[in-house]
Amino acid sequence: MSGSVLDVRDLRVHFDLPEGLIKAVDGISFNIPHGGTVALVGESGSGKSVVSQSIMGILPKMARIASGQILFDDPATADAPIDIAALPPRSAEMRHLQGGRISIIFQEPMTSLSPLHTIGDQITEALHLHRKVSAEQGRELAKEMLRLVGFPDPQRALRTYAFELSGGLRQRAMIAMALVCRPALLIADEPTTALDVTIQAQILKLIKDLQAELGMAVLMITHDLGVVANMADEIVVMYHGEVMERGGLDDIFRAPRHPYLKALLNAVPRFDMKPGERLVPIREIKSEVGRLLRRDSSSCEQEIGKPLLQVEHISKSFRLRQGGLFSARTSREILAVDDISFTIHRGECLGLVGESGCGKTTASKIIMRAIQPDSGSLQFDNGERMVDVLSLQGDALFAYRRKVQFIFQDPFSSLNPRMTVFDIISEPLIIHGIGDEEERFERVRELMTLVGLDIRFLRRYPHSFSGGQRQRIGIARALALQPDLLICDEPVSALDVSIQAQVLNLLKDLQSELNLTYLFISHNLAVVDYIADRIAVMCAGRLVELAPREMLFRNPVHPYTQALLSAVPKPDPDSRLDLRLLMEGKASVPALWPAPFTIDGNTRPRMVEIAEGHFVRAASDADFRDLVA
Repeated sequence: MSGSVLDVRDLRVHFDLPEGLIKAVDGISFNIPHGGTVALVGESGSGKSVVSQSIMGILPKMARIASGQILFDDPATADAPIDIAALPPRSAEMRHLQGGRISIIFQEPMTSLSPLHTIGDQITEALHLHRKVSAEQGRELAKEMLRLVGFPDPQRALRTYAFELSGGLRQRAMIAMALVCRPALLIADEPTTALDVTIQAQILKLIKDLQAELGMAVLMITHDLGVVANMADEIVVMYHGEVMERGGLDDIFRAPRHPYLKALLNAVPRFDMKPGERLVPIREIKSEVGRLLRRDSSSCEQEIGKPLLQVEHISKSFRLRQGGLFSARTSREILAVDDISFTIHRGECLGLVGESGCGKTTASKIIMRAIQPDSGSLQFDNGERMVDVLSLQGDALFAYRRKVQFIFQDPFSSLNPRMTVFDIISEPLIIHGIGDEEERFERVRELMTLVGLDIRFLRRYPHSFSGGQRQRIGIARALALQPDLLICDEPVSALDVSIQAQVLNLLKDLQSELNLTYLFISHNLAVVDYIADRIAVMCAGRLVELAPREMLFRNPVHPYTQALLSAVPKPDPDSRLDLRLLMEGKASVPALWPAPFTIDGNTRPRMVEIAEGHFVRAASDADFRDLVA
């Protein structure tokens, strides 16, 4: 096979469904060299994961390999290549390959790890299936693999359960399980989609380091072209089960030929976009503001720039209980939000960025009055005067919640599967007693048109829509009450780049057409750079930097902001990730930040204005002249 560990030849995979035959993979061919990395790129539904399932022999029951070959040449043996496509899925030969010579890492570690077994037991189970080792040898090999994937205390990690680990550590545990048998080929199916950019960068570096150490080949399946530019030697671009284009990094990123690949590259948010430049989605959304949703533009323009929401010195802690039925119960306090202050002006988009667990969502729930803070104040302009949000009760609180609405991160779980689209969008109107039945129907029709959905879909249920369409339904529901402030909590993190571009463009258009104000929460700085006017950076419950968008990206001052920027994978082979600035995963530990940014038991820095509109949390007597030069 001329040095290839895997050679896929004219593979065709068909799904036999009640509604007919679906050709999920239709004649795809590629090969992976020994020790090399090939990336399969495409939107959801392009057939990428079906290819990986075919290689692993784990296709669903309704799927079958109609034709083609999947030739696996194991470098550990001198035998002839094995045609995986011809092996029965439950055969001994297939079981020998699965997890032994070919391993896979899935997208969501929490659903891939057993909640009932320790990490050590799950890793050693994979080991005992493929190698004859004693229980003690198995635990030692598992501990060594946990050390290799970067667990700080491998011995303790053996005894932990998946729910006790952070997202990054869960993904590391799954990598340890996949690599404990030292496979010849690792399939990484969207291994970093659910992770923060800093954790993602660490996982990508880990895969590259382990690949070099173990000498294995990697098949990387992703829709993130930034990840591809940092990982792949060769790229295969898929669309509707077919290969649109394939080639090396230079071919794909510097001289793309196929219109689909060019469209994918144009849909990715970039830091070097010109003022006013728009993302170009593969399929544009056409929206139109109806009569009932249109606002008086003259009165709205007079309000633009005035404070809409003022958050002052908000703090919130949670007490976690530990211990079980037969052990002593203890508790410890977690400080989720620590003395944060910011203002959102009418008509602007304030981006709030930071890792998972930094307090972004807790802050948004406090603004929504879903959580009561321990201290601080919230002031909101209700159109007549500034009101104290934290003291609102009864009808006043009900009226406030009409003016502040929420777009959720997950378009799948945020919609009731038992309600039609009409019921979902009209529910807020019914709750707040807006209009009669005829007016509500007209409003829902206008909202569907506004987010680019066909009004013929009103009687459908959420399961019949794609992820991007479901997110647009969520946006329509949030806009039903014509709110003044829209809180967008990671609204595009679960979407492909092309669908992400659609939704981001839609949100920008709606902001100008309906005079909306956004609090846009995300961990993706490239996305926030595209949509936000000002950006607040949050870490460990604190705001560490706040500045206008162009100022923050031109001159990031805080070490955590610099680490976040360095961790964003760019779709450019000449701009690889700078992992040195990640401080080996310590960038989000305030006690390890250099002076004057250090936060520990002795020092409590505060937000200092170092340039007009540019604030950074640091010792107040620090000299910032060199930093802002």
